[in-house]
Amino acid sequence: MTVEQVTADVFLPGTYARGVPYARFRELREKSPVCRIGEPAVGPWPPGPGFWAVFRHADVKHVLRSPQTFSSHLGATQIRDPDTEADLRFVRSTMLNQDPPDHSRLRRIVASALTPRAVRELEAVIEARARALVEAVAERGEADFVELSAELPVRTLAHVLGVPQEDGALIHDWANRIIGYQDADYALSDTAVRDGLTPMGRAALARRPAPRTRPDGRPVNPRSREALADMFHYAHALAERPAPGSVLAMMREGGLTRDEFEMMFFLFAVAGSETVRNAAPGGLLALLDHPDQFALLRSRPELIPSAVEEMLRYWPPVVHIRRTAACDTELGGQRIRRGEKVVVYHPSANRDERVFPGPDRFDVTRAPNDHVSFGYGPHFCPGAHLARAQMRAVLRAVLGRLPGLERAGEAVRLTSNFQNGLKHLPVRWRTDR
Repeated sequence: MTVEQVTADVFLPGTYARGVPYARFRELREKSPVCRIGEPAVGPWPPGPGFWAVFRHADVKHVLRSPQTFSSHLGATQIRDPDTEADLRFVRSTMLNQDPPDHSRLRRIVASALTPRAVRELEAVIEARARALVEAVAERGEADFVELSAELPVRTLAHVLGVPQEDGALIHDWANRIIGYQDADYALSDTAVRDGLTPMGRAALARRPAPRTRPDGRPVNPRSREALADMFHYAHALAERPAPGSVLAMMREGGLTRDEFEMMFFLFAVAGSETVRNAAPGGLLALLDHPDQFALLRSRPELIPSAVEEMLRYWPPVVHIRRTAACDTELGGQRIRRGEKVVVYHPSANRDERVFPGPDRFDVTRAPNDHVSFGYGPHFCPGAHLARAQMRAVLRAVLGRLPGLERAGEAVRLTSNFQNGLKHLPVRWRTDR
């Protein structure tokens, strides 16, 4: 049995449905911090050539800050290679899949909408929405926290993009289909009720593609223009009359090509929601599993900002991100050839003993907290300030309105080797005040 076969569990989506393999990551950090990982077939998805996986914090940072050596553009940023050259050209048009200077040009177009100052101006709206979402269920005494917390990023993104609130369910479905395509419960997400949508939303829904396979029997790439026809139709219709000051208005004025515009909308509508919808339930689960830390946070709410950072470290919303070697190089004692895939693992870097004392301990007072959950280098997440503001708002609302919060059943994880998510987190609380 080859090393790649032994370590293929790190790649398989089913591994993460049971839990992030932190013990395996710890072993690999010590014995094989940069190693080859197999890429076997998963369901209808064909096998790939394998990749170099990177597990230590310092090496992960090195890869992420070195686009001249480890390119986002050459093969894009998902482990699976795009199915066709046309698919590759299309996904390359998003700033996530570009290297400087092209990446920098696209990033500047929307940067002003996501600065700390701009987010501060949104904080009152975010806080009010978080309180309203919690207040709406407070008297019930129980809820699925995944469903509850998912509403906040959808409503926030609708506000930032200028999407009518009635069409928010479309954002929810797009995110499910793209983020959760490896999970049968999410791959065909269809929660938007036609009669509740705007005419623009109903027109987009009519263009939602039916599940299809390619002529060779392989499934359609969920990130292709073909699979996202309804989202892009909606984006173009919305752009005809963008809300003043919205990100969409900035995109329209930024001189984007058609592909760049579509992929920028894709990035905001989907990637813009995944951090909060994964990290907020995952972070709450960490608090519930560490009642001493939850009690400390209740007694000292001024710790909410540092608690959010620890939630992000302990439950990073993204498992990995890919780069492609732009030249022959060496990393962690391994020779990496031009064109080979290089994949960094955020959960492993966030538990590196060389950086984090007691890395498996959940500590809301941890400082410093040099996690890489928002990435590092030129691709550091431009929405980090917005995500943090939403997580702080959710925590404040929970602490202020849901006394005695506890688990009411088993948490159910998302089947995905890319997103570290929960599908269900049943919770309950006292309704006496």
